[in-house]
Amino acid sequence: MSTDKVTSPDSPLSRFIAVIPAGGVGTRLWPLSRAAAPKFLHDLTGSGSTLLRATYDRLEPLAGKNVLVVTGTAHRAAVCRQLPELQDSDLVLESEPKDSGAAIGLAAAILHERDPDTIMGSFAADQVISPDHLFQDAVREAIYTAAAGKIVTIGIKPTHPSTGFGYIRAGHGLRIEGAPSAQAVVEFVEKPDEEVAQQYVDSGEYVWNAGMFVAPVALMLKHLEANQPELFKGLQEIAQAWDTPERDEVTARVWPTLPKIAIDYAVAEPAAAAGDVAVVPGTFGWDDVGDFASVGRLNSAREVDDVTVIGEGARVFTENASGVVVSDTKRVIALIGIKDVVIVDTGDALLVTTKQHAQRVKGAVDALKASGDTDVL
Repeated sequence: MSTDKVTSPDSPLSRFIAVIPAGGVGTRLWPLSRAAAPKFLHDLTGSGSTLLRATYDRLEPLAGKNVLVVTGTAHRAAVCRQLPELQDSDLVLESEPKDSGAAIGLAAAILHERDPDTIMGSFAADQVISPDHLFQDAVREAIYTAAAGKIVTIGIKPTHPSTGFGYIRAGHGLRIEGAPSAQAVVEFVEKPDEEVAQQYVDSGEYVWNAGMFVAPVALMLKHLEANQPELFKGLQEIAQAWDTPERDEVTARVWPTLPKIAIDYAVAEPAAAAGDVAVVPGTFGWDDVGDFASVGRLNSAREVDDVTVIGEGARVFTENASGVVVSDTKRVIALIGIKDVVIVDTGDALLVTTKQHAQRVKGAVDALKASGDTDVL
């Protein structure tokens, strides 16, 4: 726990509850990541910790045990195995995925029912961040900024002109006590092409949108109600029944009817237009492990030749080769004279591609789904 939390019950940090949305299959990481075992349940960095466990451990110094995990009903057992600290009241289970607007909105609504003064922070379960102390410094600043009446996003200072992330344009400094680097948000912008991304990086005014939000729950819900009244109404109905015996009946009836929308469109972008959004720039290393090329880039796993090898007991022979091998079989994999290859070997599926084409794995998953081969998804 942070010292602020221990010494001062009046500190905004004492109102903080961390929310971990653990959803999304991670189709670009097939066949390792699947519907039954999505990417956040795997150790993809060779650290000995799964992405979910690392996310929880990173937040514990700030939130203590005040952590809410939003995940699918199907993942309950696996999530509880990885996070035995969780109580039943710390779990929000979705019967079917509804995108981040419903997931984060429901967490906000439940927390508001329990204590309307709560400041929530939403941090996806599938991101790789280091070092932890720089992340925690940024979140502390975000909590102080949220206490001043802002929805706060933590932006990542870009290290290269990425076309894979959305960007946030930062404006003037806000001069908030406890948050010296907080700035107003001018606008959110969609993923750019390479030329525009380079302009963003060169200007120094833009940060990557990492999808991390810290906000007073009351302010999140105010903007949700204004911009997505149907979603707000449904989430309120579920939240009011959540800590009662009516939870299952109400959730089963209302959840399937909710519209699918990302939290950026439902809350963050309209709130930014209204002047209610701030950004705290993060100087820590960050990646959302979107494909196997990033797995190779991030890994501290063992290297054979120039090949990153992930998987206990993986048997890999290389000669004049480079790339990434992920194996959960005992099959011997020999790579000879091949560059930037990606091989993922599981019991019932084998993927062979290159780092350059790693983003296109999602297309294979879509094709398998269309052809009815759902047993391997």
